[in-house]
Amino acid sequence: MLEKVKYIVAVASGKGGVGKSTTAVNTALALKSLGKRVGLLDADIYGPSIAKMLGVDEDYRPEVVEDKYFKPVMAHGLATMSMAYLATDKTPMVWRGPMAAGALQQLLQQTDWGELDILVVDMPPGTGDIQLTLAQKVQIAGAVIVTTPQDIALLDAKKGIEMFIKVKIPVLGIVENMAIHICTQCGHQETIFGSGGGAQVAEQYQTKLLGSLPLDRSIREQCDEGLGDNKPQIEALYKQIAQSVIDSLAQLEIDQPPEIVFQ
Repeated sequence: MLEKVKYIVAVASGKGGVGKSTTAVNTALALKSLGKRVGLLDADIYGPSIAKMLGVDEDYRPEVVEDKYFKPVMAHGLATMSMAYLATDKTPMVWRGPMAAGALQQLLQQTDWGELDILVVDMPPGTGDIQLTLAQKVQIAGAVIVTTPQDIALLDAKKGIEMFIKVKIPVLGIVENMAIHICTQCGHQETIFGSGGGAQVAEQYQTKLLGSLPLDRSIREQCDEGLGDNKPQIEALYKQIAQSVIDSLAQLEIDQPPEIVFQ
């Protein structure tokens, strides 16, 4: 039930391990802190992780409404849904692509999301069946691409951008994760994975760099522990990204031509 959802925003990456889910969860929380009504869908059928990040008990199961719809699980003020709520972490989803794509459609369409300003969708890594299903079956307002500055990650990020271009979904911008490491002992700053890659890709595809995030142990710890408080400077970076997403969505509405109605 997506009728009352204003925008659907996909958070995607060309490859795994770049912090996509962490970015999706923290950006969703930042959007909420900016006054938006926000939902979060874990579309990674094979490796769902947002339940753990949000501190939802692994035995929790969503309420079923009228034997037809799931009621979203509320966590930290977000309306959430995930395959993790329907199976245990000891039950791997050994499914072929069409089965996983079908499961995604059920999670999307058979969840009573209610009125939301933005539904953030944490996509699985890559450019496979689930990504194409979402692009074809749902009106996605735009996509956020998460990458690290590393050349290999940037190559895969470009593939992700190309996929969204092919299915005519606007790329709202790029989030560069693990951009810099600051030593907790001496304060020395080091660009472990390279520098400037996210900005270069954004310029190449005429989109924008939504923000750069440091390689910071506290980000990993607060997700592993079910979302404690971020450091103020980290929280400010996620709010900057969230505000950039809001601004990009508003700009899309301005850029779209008015609909012509023939009477």
